[in-house]
Amino acid sequence: MSEAESKEIKGMILYRGGRHGGMDVSNWRNFRPEIDEDECVKCGLCAQYCPEEAVTLDEDGKPRIDLRFCKGCGVCANECPPEAIEMVKEGR
Repeated sequence: MSEAESKEIKGMILYRGGRHGGMDVSNWRNFRPEIDEDECVKCGLCAQYCPEEAVTLDEDGKPRIDLRFCKGCGVCANECPPEAIEMVKEGR
């Protein structure tokens, strides 16, 4: 992409490098996401916005969280339109 073309882009570009996170960060977490599958509408926004790529979608479009790479930041819960993701205290 040329410099001129890149100046024309507005908004956010999401890059998916094909790897989930990169290192085990599960011990950093104080809160972890829990998905209420009855409330989930399979929109995929949780996977799209997860900064560590810890959320993926299975073959049915349901989100799955790999807690090894989840830092507990809460972005997935914040972006969930039906509020189907709750951040719960670790160890509960």
